[in-house]
Amino acid sequence: MAGPTYKLPKLPYAYDALEPSISKQIMELHHSKHHQTYITNLNKALETSATALSQGKLQDSAAQLSAIRFNGGGHINHSLFWENLAPSSSPDAKSDAAPKLLAAITSTWGSLDKFKEVFAAALLGIQGSGWGWLVKEAVTGQLRIVTLANQEAVVVGDTPIFGVDMWEHAYYLQYLNGKAAYVENIWKVINWKTAEARYTGAREDAFKVLKANM
Repeated sequence: MAGPTYKLPKLPYAYDALEPSISKQIMELHHSKHHQTYITNLNKALETSATALSQGKLQDSAAQLSAIRFNGGGHINHSLFWENLAPSSSPDAKSDAAPKLLAAITSTWGSLDKFKEVFAAALLGIQGSGWGWLVKEAVTGQLRIVTLANQEAVVVGDTPIFGVDMWEHAYYLQYLNGKAAYVENIWKVINWKTAEARYTGAREDAFKVLKANM
């Protein structure tokens, strides 16, 4: 029984386009190796689960849930991450590309600078590996900062606006243990145009990259 098969999305920019904030070496390894591994393992787990279900082996299907959650989360997080980055020279990397989101950030935190300060503190407070996200709450529509361990993903209700990967593979080859410098420089390549679209659009639209790469 064949299940869905996912494939690696193409980046909307070249591997060296985010330099000097993120090096070409990191981008190439991160995208073509790390992200691809999550997809390969996700597809394998989905196929194994679907086959087991078709054979009436619920126990064997359930045994794949952990792998599906971890690798599926890795695929979701990275697919969203690539799209919420842009070359620093692009107009999309300027905060004025997101007027409605910027107004909401200012209303919530007082200023963009204060938001960046609070978000950076949340990112640097992650123990081990994980992600930090700005999300729009499902019920209230309010903005909130969330941190998620390992490859947990924003998949229940809230809309992911933009996220930052805090796994070592996202920065270590360039920044070594200088996580604070990585966090400071990531702001130069945030795609505010994409963030605005996610903030003002439907939640499902934020995840359209997943359907486009099946």
